[in-house]
Amino acid sequence: MANITAAMVKELREMTGAGMMDCKKALGQTDGDMEAAVEFLRKNGQAKAEKKAGRIAAEGLCRVVFKDDQAAAVVEVNSETDFVAKNEEFQNFVTAVAEQALNFDGTEMDGFMAQPWEKDTSKTVKDALVEMVARIGENINIRRFEKVEAAHGCVVSYVHGGGRIGVIVEADTDVVNDSVKEALTNLAMQVAALSPKYVSTSDVSEEYKEHEKEILKAQIANDPKMAGKPEKVIEGAVTGRLNKELKEVCLLEQVYVKAEDGKQTVAQYVAQVAKENNAALSIRRFVRFETGEGIEKKVDDFAAEVAAQAGL
Repeated sequence: MANITAAMVKELREMTGAGMMDCKKALGQTDGDMEAAVEFLRKNGQAKAEKKAGRIAAEGLCRVVFKDDQAAAVVEVNSETDFVAKNEEFQNFVTAVAEQALNFDGTEMDGFMAQPWEKDTSKTVKDALVEMVARIGENINIRRFEKVEAAHGCVVSYVHGGGRIGVIVEADTDVVNDSVKEALTNLAMQVAALSPKYVSTSDVSEEYKEHEKEILKAQIANDPKMAGKPEKVIEGAVTGRLNKELKEVCLLEQVYVKAEDGKQTVAQYVAQVAKENNAALSIRRFVRFETGEGIEKKVDDFAAEVAAQAGL
């Protein structure tokens, strides 16, 4: 039997928003397994489906750079403190990393780090990173990058919060003008704000759907209002709730945030823009990076640190 600590309960509360006693019970039922505890709380309706195990905690920046309208790259570079993230030298380094990623044809981090550093080809990207760590005096990490190239259209981007969130949207379109690019930028802003997981419902895997159905069935089984209901009614409720969830996680199914009537979906907005510009327009993919997403930040006990230094 795992020893359930107060720190574990606190962590689970922050991950799920569930009550302290519910979190303690969930950890006890799952022998301290954090992921299983999250699942336990979801099945019992005590945690929101959107809550994930990784909390946004680390500092740093996301940067997006372009090559015409045809290619873009987004990177995330982490630092230990927000103070360093505001440092001009650090910001320039992140931009250089993004430019490096834009010109890199691979996808693996090891290969990227071994590439000659474009600002000084006598060193590698890894060498440049080590030198930056020495100059800044903090641990710095090139965490991830992704390059997007449009074969039959264009790419646009949106960066939120001075680099906290970086988004790239790729569209297939036979018309690339200011109106189309403005519309795609609006969608990039929507991706930043509402964090969809997929472009459309057709992109959602059957595995994901079945997993969510199991969660929904468990929630309904614990709902007194559904007790004794026929299986057909329960199945209908599961399907209805799943469809509602898919509308939240699929970009084209979401309500467009700038919709004047508050009802127009993103798919309808895209169709409207296509008609207005006489274009064959469709959203192919998007990439969304959020600084520190899924990284656990160390929580310092300042009072304990002072006491330790004072020998108390």
